Amino acid sequence: MIAPPLRPTIPQLHQLTGLRGLAAWFVVLYHIRLSMSGIVSAEAIWVLGKGYLAVDLFFMLSGFVMWLNYGHRLRGHGWRATADFWWKRIARIWPLHLLVLAGMVVFALVLVMTERSTDMYPFAELPMHLVLIQNWGVTDQLSWNHPAWSISTELAAYLLFPAFVAALHWNRIGTGGLFAIAALLIALLHGVFAYFGHRELGQDIARLGLIRCLIEFAVGALLCMIWQRWSRAGARMAFAAGGICMASVAAGLWLLVPETAFVPLALASGLLALALSGGVIAKLFSSSPMRWLGDLSYATYLTHFFLFILFKIAVVGADGQLTLAQCAAFLAIVLIVSAALHYRFERPAQKWLVSRRPYKSAPTTGDARS
Repeated sequence: MIAPPLRPTIPQLHQLTGLRGLAAWFVVLYHIRLSMSGIVSAEAIWVLGKGYLAVDLFFMLSGFVMWLNYGHRLRGHGWRATADFWWKRIARIWPLHLLVLAGMVVFALVLVMTERSTDMYPFAELPMHLVLIQNWGVTDQLSWNHPAWSISTELAAYLLFPAFVAALHWNRIGTGGLFAIAALLIALLHGVFAYFGHRELGQDIARLGLIRCLIEFAVGALLCMIWQRWSRAGARMAFAAGGICMASVAAGLWLLVPETAFVPLALASGLLALALSGGVIAKLFSSSPMRWLGDLSYATYLTHFFLFILFKIAVVGADGQLTLAQCAAFLAIVLIVSAALHYRFERPAQKWLVSRRPYKSAPTTGDARS
């Protein structure tokens, strides 16, 4: 008898789950920072003002996790694996997006009935938001649920990912070659922003958000390929990657170079360092509370913006400033709502859609939940 081929076991990098949770809360604080000027220092407001960089980390994390979970399957099982990948990604991101968008539509209709401005809720653009193409360069500003712009660009990355996997024999490219490709992509990202006269990654999202996502997603996938080769030499390589991360941040801040010239490199090397590490920081991010926040991160990310709009209307005064108690209450509401939606809607809806795929699934390979 011939034994069946062994299915590859996919490692569980729990520290990356915890990192995702922290990044989601950085975005939350970014969006409420201007209402916190009465309770935190100006320096803290400046730091929170860089919270949009968590989205760049999300893009790289997504590329890393997609390669880890689906790269080998897309190489080995052809179109059925591609269909399976696309269906699972839609099942993951679309139901909760639709729910939040429906809530905002109800809110916008209330504004219409009370004769208030709906400039930030253009009904003509609603079909694009429904199918998540609103940030594919077809609009000139963010509208409706602002954080969903990145989900729109992620969808584009998912659609292109199978072609990325098939484009080259990645396993035949040396590690140095993978680093070189990643460096070229990071340089390209800086070049695109410099061409349009922008120094920060958070600028001109409507026009540059898509290319920002696609490049950083690809860099994340390359980082995963490098991690797969270096994982057995974790501590030594983690130290080197961490050193590059700190050196690039220090040099960028000291030399006052554009953010686009050093932050993507810092994020990429920091992500690789954390993935390779088994030290104290990795254990902290792998702890149960951090992993729990990571599990809730999509619900946190997608709902907090709308929740803050409602919270300000219901609670915050005319000056728009939060008291310490109000800030704590809002953050608690976001956490509670995130948990409720994750367990009661997001996961059940995802499972329901996956179980009703309209085709025969490709053979599974034990991919981790993502």
